[in-house]
Amino acid sequence: MLIHIPGVLDRDAVRQWRERLTLAPWTDGRATAGHQSSRVKHNMQIPEDDPLAIQFGDELATRLGRTPEFVSAALPKRIYPPMLSRYQASENQHFGTHVDNAIRYDKRGTIRADLSSTLFLSDLDEYEGGELTIEDNFGARKLRFPAGDMVLYPSSSLHSVSPLTRGERFAAVLWTQSLIRDPIIRETLYTLDQNIRALAADAAEDPRVLSLTNVYHNLVRHHAEP
Repeated sequence: MLIHIPGVLDRDAVRQWRERLTLAPWTDGRATAGHQSSRVKHNMQIPEDDPLAIQFGDELATRLGRTPEFVSAALPKRIYPPMLSRYQASENQHFGTHVDNAIRYDKRGTIRADLSSTLFLSDLDEYEGGELTIEDNFGARKLRFPAGDMVLYPSSSLHSVSPLTRGERFAAVLWTQSLIRDPIIRETLYTLDQNIRALAADAAEDPRVLSLTNVYHNLVRHHAEP
């Protein structure tokens, strides 16, 4: 399941964070790469313990909790703090095909990476190349979205960031452990929730909406991990 979520950050938030990120301490992105990823990762990132990265992660977590599309698709149990990345055409930076680590570790313990998310922080006219390519059952999908938009995709998928040919590309990447481990059940619940919300918008008082909502929450209750 691949979900595009527009406007996770509004224009003012993107502008403010970009001003701060430009002046941030950037280091070699390979410092946090796994054995396989370190061979194909060529970018810069802000250290995870930097106060700016921590503040950004806290603000983003709050916004995601208020974003119905993200909550519906991810049913999050835990969110790993985002990694802030920077790619520059002048350095031929890119991230070759890789798979994200299944388990990630932070001060709070371990998190199983069920879902990966990329939050775009550069507008489309600021760079060329740099497509996020995600491989799924339908083939390779090349993605570029406006600043402030997010794409959510399975952490189990192979993906890459193609070399930039002009400009620079800022993004944040984060991982989510879902309450629903089974991706088929999670996708089914997402589809059910989307249809309930659409029906409720047209006929909120229809008793069938309440009945379907009851079914949805009972299914979540049955399948959710403690």
